[in-house]
Amino acid sequence: MSENPNNESDLNDVPEAVVQTRRQISIVWVVPIVAVLIGGWLAYKAISEKGPTITITFSTAEGLEAGKTKIKYKEVEIGQVEAIEVSEDLTHVVLIAELVKDADKYLTEQTRFWVVRARVAAGEVSGIGTIFSGAYIGMDPGKTGAPARHFKGLEIPPVVTRGLPGRHFVLKADRLMSLDIGSPVYYRQIKVGQVVSYELEQDRQTVSLRVFVHAPHHELVHKNTKFWNASGLDVALSASGIRVRTESLVTLMMGGIAFDISGDVKPGEPAQDGDVFTLYESQDDIHQKKATELRHWILEFKGSVRGLAKEAPVEFRGIKLGEVTDIRAEFDLDTLTPRILVFVQTDPEAFKAVGETYLEPKQEMERLVEKGLRAQLKTGSLLTGQLFVDVDFHPDPPPAVVKYDGIYPELPTIPAPMEMITASLNQLLTKLEKLPLVEIGNSLKNTVEGAERLVNSAELRSAVAGLNQTLQNTREFTGNLDATITPELRKAVAQLNDALENAQVLVQNLNAKVAPEINATLQQGQKTLADIGSVTSPDSPLYSELRRALKELADAAKSIRVMADYLERHPDALIYGKGKR
Repeated sequence: MSENPNNESDLNDVPEAVVQTRRQISIVWVVPIVAVLIGGWLAYKAISEKGPTITITFSTAEGLEAGKTKIKYKEVEIGQVEAIEVSEDLTHVVLIAELVKDADKYLTEQTRFWVVRARVAAGEVSGIGTIFSGAYIGMDPGKTGAPARHFKGLEIPPVVTRGLPGRHFVLKADRLMSLDIGSPVYYRQIKVGQVVSYELEQDRQTVSLRVFVHAPHHELVHKNTKFWNASGLDVALSASGIRVRTESLVTLMMGGIAFDISGDVKPGEPAQDGDVFTLYESQDDIHQKKATELRHWILEFKGSVRGLAKEAPVEFRGIKLGEVTDIRAEFDLDTLTPRILVFVQTDPEAFKAVGETYLEPKQEMERLVEKGLRAQLKTGSLLTGQLFVDVDFHPDPPPAVVKYDGIYPELPTIPAPMEMITASLNQLLTKLEKLPLVEIGNSLKNTVEGAERLVNSAELRSAVAGLNQTLQNTREFTGNLDATITPELRKAVAQLNDALENAQVLVQNLNAKVAPEINATLQQGQKTLADIGSVTSPDSPLYSELRRALKELADAAKSIRVMADYLERHPDALIYGKGKR
């Protein structure tokens, strides 16, 4: 079979296809390319502008929501909480938050976070806006310290003072008292600062408070400035009356601190930021002198010490010498008796000896005890029943000495006044118990019964009637006596008075006449004796006779004077005679 020549020619006439490669990009690829570029740009921008991611732990997530709760600094949003998780041990919650770019330089171990809610503290209201917008997390950046990404949130909002003009000071105290974060700091009742933080020291015995004083008031704090607790009311009763002192109403509720220079002391050098001061419990404590040396003593009391507490004062006639440091009860197994021991400490400067004679402290105390120095419990307040230790000299106390067989010397004591009264009453009751009260009662009963029989007897009634009749007769006799005898008696007394007056006149006349004559006779006799003495010797008989005559004359004059004196004292002798009046 032969092929068709026409078909071969037709095939030879078909033109060949020429394949050409096109170099133009299709418009279809524009959209994906643009999308990739935009996505890449957004990814780059997100990565380049993304801030650090941190974790914050709180005890609870109350009021916090993932994706909504913001992180703010000075009310400026700097981050957001992205997730909230519960810790593996279920003790706290963990917040995962993202902050804005460049915030990592403020994330150090000194950075603090806390939850801001509506809160009333220290007389100030804060976080009112969170009532409508919800709680947020506050931040206090820290520029110093090592970088950090994990933080423990503060449960109590702190006082942010970073960037504020002023200075921080540290106060040391034995206890926190009624102070809290935000408690105000006053200078002469003007608020100049506040408490920003507090913590317990490593020794577990001291509380450290950090306060901030705003400028320019921080210049009022000097090296010798005193800080004291101004919380509550300071009430004192004195001879001037009742004194009530407080810094402000805020200190009554939230506590507060005040500071000033003590007394007339001149201000010292300005205090620097971070200086440490002592926080006194009251303003009166800043004036108390700190003892450089304390002496410790032991006091043993036989009775109850109810009402006596630690820090109770030890006084001498109202002057504080020290305070009680401890109270213990011991039981002596040898004597099977309990002992109540009170430990006290005193300041030697508060009660010291003066004079030229020097004695060692041991000898000095022994001498004082010999003079009657004793310790005694007394009531300091009738309202509270608090006791204090009174040291004073007592007259004729029981003999005692200072004992040195313990860890501290033991001073002798005497019972409290109430114990002494109780002991006396017990002794009285003991004596009363020994009295035969039953026998005495029976005898008294018999006596009363006998007296009752006597009172109700017919004989006593008859005797009383006779006595009444006798009294009536006596009254009648007295009346008759007044009517008859009294006028005659009065007349006799009048006559006697007249006679006495006449006798007195006679004695006066007698003295006026006789006395001059006697005096003249004496003078003449003395003159005659003088003349004889001039011509005779003292040993002559004439001189002796003259002396005897003069002596008799003098005796006679003396007798006359005696008689005159007797008549003057007894003029009635002229009428009745001597001895017959």
